[in-house]
Amino acid sequence: MVWWHAIVIVVAGVWAGMINAVVGSGTLVTFPVLVALGYPPVTATTSNAIGLAPGSVSGAIGYRHELGGQARTLASFLPASILGAVVGTILLLSLPANAFEMIVPVLIVLALVLVLIQPKVSAWVARRRNRNQLHPGGGDGGADGGAAAGRSAKSAVLLITLIFLTGIYGGYFTAAQGVMLMAIMGILMTEPLQTLNGIKNVLAAAVNIVAGLVYAFSAPISWPVVGLLAVGSVVGGQLGAKIGRKLSPRLLRAAIVVIGLAAVIQLIASHW
Repeated sequence: MVWWHAIVIVVAGVWAGMINAVVGSGTLVTFPVLVALGYPPVTATTSNAIGLAPGSVSGAIGYRHELGGQARTLASFLPASILGAVVGTILLLSLPANAFEMIVPVLIVLALVLVLIQPKVSAWVARRRNRNQLHPGGGDGGADGGAAAGRSAKSAVLLITLIFLTGIYGGYFTAAQGVMLMAIMGILMTEPLQTLNGIKNVLAAAVNIVAGLVYAFSAPISWPVVGLLAVGSVVGGQLGAKIGRKLSPRLLRAAIVVIGLAAVIQLIASHW
């Protein structure tokens, strides 16, 4: 590895760690960088998962104040994320490499769409919560109370199922799993968005750690890349938790979209 490749990878790791802590989808920064530097897509994905895991943990620690009182919620969500990550890694290791290379451009486009629509989803969630606060559901504990309990149970099952499916996606290709989690939890939960962001960071960290452990023993890995990404992402996770919320979300999204589109073009062009 030439020296300037190392610098580029560290900088990409810092940027990805910061974006993951604030928005999610930091892989849309590091994955295209690694592919542009000549790493095969599967190696770029597996090295990403391991290298960015410390940054996800760093971001989760940075949100520890927002996570106060959320132990029971995390205990119910984490098994779904972990199991989903295992399934996702099995899919990545079982499918042929050329299948992954064909699927990845589609997944990147999906991730970019999620990044773009996130503000609209967040605005819709905020309006929905305001309506619920102004017009809370009535009922005197009779049949209406039973129906509300039934809806709550159904929502919990739906929420955990969607978190499991997001874990599968994250174990297969990590980009924008944080955006997916924020959209899902924002619609089905009532906690403040900053609390949800902290929960998202913990779940994403769990997926990355599980996927990284599996990949470390059974997939092609570039360990120098892992080390450089780990250093950069840890710094970026702390920066994202401390000052990332002050950065312009529009600017972050614009950068993610530009880099993601460049990755799609490069991957498609490589098959021509």
